[in-house]
Amino acid sequence: MLIIGITGGTGCGKTTVVNQIINELPETEVGVISQDSYYRDVSHLSYEERTKINFDHPRAIDFDLLYEHLKVLKKGKIIEQPVYSFVKHNRTEDTIVTHPRKVMIIEGILIFTHTKLRELFDIKVFVHADSDERLIRRIRRDISERGRDIEEVLQRYQNTLKPMHQQFIEPTKEFADIIIPNNRYNTVAVDIVKTIINERLL
Repeated sequence: MLIIGITGGTGCGKTTVVNQIINELPETEVGVISQDSYYRDVSHLSYEERTKINFDHPRAIDFDLLYEHLKVLKKGKIIEQPVYSFVKHNRTEDTIVTHPRKVMIIEGILIFTHTKLRELFDIKVFVHADSDERLIRRIRRDISERGRDIEEVLQRYQNTLKPMHQQFIEPTKEFADIIIPNNRYNTVAVDIVKTIINERLL
Protein backbone atom coordinates (compact mmCIF):
# COMPACT_ATOMS: atom_id res chain seq x y z
CA MET A 1 0.00 0.00 0.00
CA LEU A 2 1.29 3.44 -0.98
CA ILE A 3 0.25 6.08 1.58
CA ILE A 4 0.35 9.73 0.51
CA GLY A 5 -0.04 12.58 2.99
CA ILE A 6 -1.28 15.88 1.57
CA THR A 7 -1.29 18.95 3.81
CA GLY A 8 -1.27 22.75 3.70
CA GLY A 9 -3.10 25.62 5.36
CA THR A 10 -6.86 25.93 5.46
CA GLY A 11 -8.27 26.86 2.05
CA CYS A 12 -4.97 26.15 0.29
CA GLY A 13 -6.62 23.90 -2.29
CA LYS A 14 -5.74 20.44 -0.94
CA THR A 15 -9.02 18.99 -2.23
CA THR A 16 -8.30 20.33 -5.72
CA VAL A 17 -4.87 18.69 -5.71
CA VAL A 18 -6.30 15.42 -4.36
CA ASN A 19 -8.90 15.42 -7.15
CA GLN A 20 -6.25 16.16 -9.78
CA ILE A 21 -4.29 13.14 -8.56
CA ILE A 22 -7.17 10.66 -8.29
CA ASN A 23 -9.13 11.70 -11.40
CA GLU A 24 -6.93 9.61 -13.68
CA LEU A 25 -6.60 6.63 -11.34
CA PRO A 26 -8.87 3.57 -11.22
CA GLU A 27 -11.51 4.13 -8.54
CA THR A 28 -10.95 0.64 -7.12
CA GLU A 29 -7.26 1.28 -6.47
CA VAL A 30 -7.28 4.62 -4.64
CA GLY A 31 -8.95 5.78 -1.43
CA VAL A 32 -9.06 9.13 0.37
CA ILE A 33 -9.27 9.74 4.11
CA SER A 34 -9.78 13.22 5.51
CA GLN A 35 -8.26 14.31 8.81
CA ASP A 36 -11.55 16.17 9.44
CA SER A 37 -13.30 12.82 9.97
CA TYR A 38 -11.10 12.30 13.01
CA TYR A 39 -12.00 15.31 15.13
CA ARG A 40 -12.37 14.02 18.68
CA ASP A 41 -15.80 12.94 19.88
CA VAL A 42 -17.04 15.78 22.12
CA SER A 43 -20.58 14.52 22.71
CA HIS A 44 -20.16 15.20 26.44
CA LEU A 45 -20.03 18.95 25.73
CA SER A 46 -22.96 21.23 24.98
CA TYR A 47 -23.26 22.81 21.52
CA GLU A 48 -22.23 26.16 23.02
CA GLU A 49 -19.10 24.59 24.54
CA ARG A 50 -18.27 22.82 21.28
CA THR A 51 -18.33 26.09 19.31
CA LYS A 52 -15.54 27.40 21.54
CA ILE A 53 -13.14 24.51 20.83
CA ASN A 54 -9.96 25.37 18.94
CA PHE A 55 -10.39 22.94 16.05
CA ASP A 56 -7.13 24.10 14.46
CA HIS A 57 -4.94 22.76 17.27
CA PRO A 58 -3.46 19.25 16.92
CA ARG A 59 -5.10 18.13 20.17
CA ALA A 60 -8.54 18.50 18.50
CA ILE A 61 -7.69 15.52 16.29
CA ASP A 62 -7.84 11.88 17.38
CA PHE A 63 -4.52 11.05 15.72
CA ASP A 64 -4.20 7.78 17.62
CA LEU A 65 -7.38 6.47 15.99
CA LEU A 66 -6.31 7.68 12.54
CA TYR A 67 -2.91 6.02 13.00
CA GLU A 68 -4.50 2.75 14.12
CA HIS A 69 -6.94 2.82 11.20
CA LEU A 70 -4.08 3.24 8.73
CA LYS A 71 -2.21 0.33 10.30
CA VAL A 72 -5.35 -1.82 9.95
CA LEU A 73 -5.74 -0.81 6.28
CA LYS A 74 -2.09 -1.67 5.63
CA LYS A 75 -2.86 -5.18 6.88
CA GLY A 76 -5.57 -5.43 4.22
CA LYS A 77 -8.51 -5.10 6.59
CA ILE A 78 -11.61 -2.86 6.52
CA ILE A 79 -12.11 0.10 8.89
CA GLU A 80 -15.16 2.09 9.93
CA GLN A 81 -14.21 5.70 9.37
CA PRO A 82 -15.94 8.29 11.62
CA VAL A 83 -18.24 10.92 10.10
CA TYR A 84 -17.98 14.51 11.36
CA SER A 85 -20.62 17.25 11.21
CA PHE A 86 -19.31 20.81 10.86
CA VAL A 87 -22.79 22.10 11.58
CA LYS A 88 -23.02 20.32 14.95
CA HIS A 89 -19.27 20.60 15.70
CA ASN A 90 -19.22 16.92 16.55
CA ARG A 91 -18.97 13.38 15.23
CA THR A 92 -22.20 11.79 14.07
CA GLU A 93 -23.25 8.25 14.90
CA ASP A 94 -22.61 7.21 11.28
CA THR A 95 -19.44 5.59 9.99
CA ILE A 96 -18.09 4.97 6.49
CA VAL A 97 -16.93 1.44 5.69
CA THR A 98 -13.50 2.02 4.14
CA HIS A 99 -11.69 -0.72 2.22
CA PRO A 100 -7.91 -0.95 1.82
CA ARG A 101 -6.64 0.28 -1.54
CA LYS A 102 -3.29 0.13 -3.33
CA VAL A 103 -3.06 3.90 -2.82
CA MET A 104 -4.45 5.71 0.24
CA ILE A 105 -4.40 9.52 0.28
CA ILE A 106 -4.62 11.17 3.71
CA GLU A 107 -5.39 14.87 3.59
CA GLY A 108 -5.64 17.47 6.35
CA ILE A 109 -4.06 20.64 7.70
CA LEU A 110 -2.40 19.01 10.73
CA ILE A 111 -1.40 15.53 9.55
CA PHE A 112 2.35 16.33 9.47
CA THR A 113 2.34 17.45 13.13
CA HIS A 114 1.98 13.86 14.40
CA THR A 115 5.33 12.06 14.18
CA LYS A 116 4.11 8.44 14.10
CA LEU A 117 1.45 9.24 11.51
CA ARG A 118 3.90 11.23 9.39
CA GLU A 119 6.30 8.28 9.35
CA LEU A 120 3.59 6.12 7.71
CA PHE A 121 3.49 8.41 4.65
CA ASP A 122 5.50 7.20 1.66
CA ILE A 123 5.08 10.59 -0.04
CA LYS A 124 4.52 13.86 1.83
CA VAL A 125 3.01 16.73 -0.15
CA PHE A 126 2.57 20.32 1.07
CA VAL A 127 0.19 22.54 -0.91
CA HIS A 128 1.20 26.18 -0.63
CA ALA A 129 -1.16 29.11 -1.25
CA ASP A 130 -1.05 32.82 -0.48
CA SER A 131 -2.67 33.66 2.89
CA ASP A 132 -5.17 36.10 1.30
CA GLU A 133 -6.25 33.41 -1.14
CA ARG A 134 -6.70 30.93 1.68
CA LEU A 135 -8.83 33.37 3.69
CA ILE A 136 -11.11 34.10 0.71
CA ARG A 137 -11.61 30.38 0.07
CA ARG A 138 -12.26 29.70 3.75
CA ILE A 139 -14.91 32.47 3.91
CA ARG A 140 -16.70 31.13 0.83
CA ARG A 141 -16.63 27.53 2.03
CA ASP A 142 -17.65 28.14 5.64
CA ILE A 143 -20.61 30.32 4.65
CA SER A 144 -21.89 28.15 1.79
CA GLU A 145 -21.12 24.65 3.13
CA ARG A 146 -20.87 24.91 6.90
CA GLY A 147 -23.59 27.36 7.85
CA ARG A 148 -21.28 30.00 9.36
CA ASP A 149 -21.76 33.77 9.16
CA ILE A 150 -19.06 36.18 8.00
CA GLU A 151 -18.40 37.56 11.50
CA GLU A 152 -17.82 34.08 12.93
CA VAL A 153 -15.49 33.10 10.07
CA LEU A 154 -13.37 36.26 10.37
CA GLN A 155 -13.20 36.04 14.14
CA ARG A 156 -12.13 32.39 14.02
CA TYR A 157 -9.54 33.17 11.34
CA GLN A 158 -8.00 35.99 13.37
CA ASN A 159 -8.12 34.29 16.77
CA THR A 160 -7.28 30.69 15.93
CA LEU A 161 -6.72 29.87 12.25
CA LYS A 162 -3.92 32.33 11.55
CA PRO A 163 -1.93 31.80 14.78
CA MET A 164 -2.40 28.00 14.57
CA HIS A 165 -1.20 28.04 10.95
CA GLN A 166 1.95 29.91 11.94
CA GLN A 167 2.59 27.71 14.98
CA PHE A 168 1.74 24.24 13.68
CA ILE A 169 1.16 24.06 9.92
CA GLU A 170 3.74 26.29 8.22
CA PRO A 171 6.68 24.67 10.11
CA THR A 172 5.69 21.21 8.80
CA LYS A 173 6.59 22.33 5.28
CA GLU A 174 10.11 21.14 6.07
CA PHE A 175 8.88 17.52 6.20
CA ALA A 176 7.43 17.67 2.67
CA ASP A 177 8.95 15.69 -0.18
CA ILE A 178 7.07 17.85 -2.68
CA ILE A 179 5.76 21.42 -2.28
CA ILE A 180 2.97 22.29 -4.71
CA PRO A 181 2.20 25.96 -5.39
CA ASN A 182 -1.57 26.07 -5.74
CA ASN A 183 -1.85 28.01 -8.96
CA ARG A 184 -1.94 27.24 -12.65
CA TYR A 185 1.73 26.22 -12.58
CA ASN A 186 1.21 23.26 -10.27
CA THR A 187 0.71 20.71 -13.06
CA VAL A 188 4.36 19.53 -13.06
CA ALA A 189 4.34 18.72 -9.32
CA VAL A 190 1.00 16.94 -9.59
CA ASP A 191 2.27 14.98 -12.61
CA ILE A 192 5.31 13.84 -10.59
CA VAL A 193 3.02 12.47 -7.87
CA LYS A 194 0.84 10.76 -10.50
CA THR A 195 3.94 9.16 -12.09
CA ILE A 196 5.10 7.75 -8.76
CA ILE A 197 1.62 6.35 -8.09
CA ASN A 198 1.33 4.79 -11.54
CA GLU A 199 4.71 3.10 -11.14
CA ARG A 200 3.52 1.61 -7.84
CA LEU A 201 0.26 0.40 -9.43
CA LEU A 202 2.00 -1.50 -12.24
